Amino acid sequence: MFHNSSHRTYWIFKSEDEVEHMRIKANQKFRNKIIESGKPGVSGSVFLERHEEDVLFRHYERRMLEFCNGFKPAMPKSVVGTAVMYFRRFYLNNSIMEYHPRIIMLTCAYLACKVDEFNVSCSQFVGNLVQESPAGQERVLEQILEYELLLIQQLNFHLVVHNPYRPMEGLLIDIKTRYPMLENPESLRKNADDFLTQAAMTDAGLLFPPSKIALTAILNSTIRAGLKMESYLTECLGLKGDKETLSKMYDSMKRMKTLLKKYELPKPEEVNLYKQKLEKIHADFSTSTNKRKRGYEDDNHVAKEPRLAEEEWTDEDLM
Repeated sequence: MFHNSSHRTYWIFKSEDEVEHMRIKANQKFRNKIIESGKPGVSGSVFLERHEEDVLFRHYERRMLEFCNGFKPAMPKSVVGTAVMYFRRFYLNNSIMEYHPRIIMLTCAYLACKVDEFNVSCSQFVGNLVQESPAGQERVLEQILEYELLLIQQLNFHLVVHNPYRPMEGLLIDIKTRYPMLENPESLRKNADDFLTQAAMTDAGLLFPPSKIALTAILNSTIRAGLKMESYLTECLGLKGDKETLSKMYDSMKRMKTLLKKYELPKPEEVNLYKQKLEKIHADFSTSTNKRKRGYEDDNHVAKEPRLAEEEWTDEDLM
């Protein structure tokens, strides 16, 4: 159940400001690590600013969605949602300057398949990198396996993600059963699904419980269809007379819609510019930052270096 889950306890935050503060802290942590390493000629201009990181994050998040949506066999929505949430959680406490999102996004998708019991083999998974040769796919798989434990560790071993898709199905069933005033609840599905897809590309999943995201998707769909469902909230959901709860719910819905309105597609010219900067960072600082530890870092259990440098394959190999 969500109310007793690690998702609710550890991964729902109070505000957008709190989430952004964590990302700023991760950016600064990487800068400090490089500066303290004593590498000569390092200045602040070589690093990515927070807004530059955000552009690249959104770019790679969309690349991950493209990979998942084009996956064969078709990847269930819950698996895609889990992968996206892993990606967002990982980069709350880590900078893309330290761990390249090109491999982290694939590792997130791979781990989500396993956790959500979407049964695909390793070879099937990397076989979806259709532009890669078989040898190239094998090398990518080596990297995914190298990063998998790191990802699990950075997620604090909290691997169960509660997505809003199941609550949305429950709400539609409830509306069909207990709210006859709405003649065709299924007509709400398309716009509600679109809302959930857009919400997944924002921090909604880090700020609101999945049931609230699902309810907002349904109500947003009714508004777009020119329908009203206030009586469903008051009568069927038992909120009649509970003005405080209703007020908080409407406030959350407004915040959620604002998140979706604020979302901007990354501009190609910015992506290309910042990617050059990112690749240079990884080329210049990989020796000092990517001695990746596995397992329990505090116990000094350190695995071997990865067998493949990240720069040996590119974004173009993903599709």
